[in-house]
Amino acid sequence: MSAFWSRAQRHVGFLIGATLVLLVALMALVSLFWTPHPYDDLRMALKLKPPDGTWLLGTDHRGRDVLSRIMVGAQTSITVGLIAVSIGMALGVGLGAWAAARRGWLDEVVSRLNDLVFAFPAVLMAILITSVFGASATNAILAIGIFNIPVFARVTRGAALMMWGRDFVRAASALGLGPLTITVRHVLPNIASVLLVQATIQFATAILAEAGLSYLGLGAQPPVPSWGRMLYDAQTYLYDAPGLAIYPGLAIALTVLGLNMMGDGLRDLLDPRLRLMRVG
Repeated sequence: MSAFWSRAQRHVGFLIGATLVLLVALMALVSLFWTPHPYDDLRMALKLKPPDGTWLLGTDHRGRDVLSRIMVGAQTSITVGLIAVSIGMALGVGLGAWAAARRGWLDEVVSRLNDLVFAFPAVLMAILITSVFGASATNAILAIGIFNIPVFARVTRGAALMMWGRDFVRAASALGLGPLTITVRHVLPNIASVLLVQATIQFATAILAEAGLSYLGLGAQPPVPSWGRMLYDAQTYLYDAPGLAIYPGLAIALTVLGLNMMGDGLRDLLDPRLRLMRVG
């Protein structure tokens, strides 16, 4: 672990990404206990107020503090991302590892189901699910989580198949260990770094998907703040108050950028082949 942190401190991309992600996480954490103003207080007399010493990012079309809503909106994005990625990992990793261990018809069925889900764009599938079951943050999480399942299943299957061809796994099989035991003891621990990198990337995708669904009115519902919903509300006031679109847009962009940079950094730091290439 100390060797990892020593390398991480020299990886500029990872440091920048981790810093951005940490700042967003801290903002969400602080908003649980404190915001500059109540995020849902309506003050129509103060609507579209420009930034000043009291309203650091101004107010929206209903007189609500923009900074407070962005801070609380970080909670929404992080919650949706964490739960959706957890759903995808819990089911996708299990399916992919099972298919790699059993092979045969089971592997074929899992692969074809993955292809079927990938045939539909993620946002289109999310729109379909939320349209059928209703617009809410819960259904948005479900929709994004379902799309994450085949992503993790495919990544896990590919990485696990490589492990099943390694000598130490073959030796464990020759000693009489069953597929489940080998998978838990030997395969999954050795592909954990691959899954961690993929989880970081899917976290960024989930935040983008949540923002898109909220923009369409299919994600988190008012009065719960959402960066995507803030963008939708701001489009009418782009000329009078462009900051209403700029601030949540920057929050989305910086969060996704941070997660992608951190994911790329983790891949570089955890993949021994890349480390050897850098040394060579």
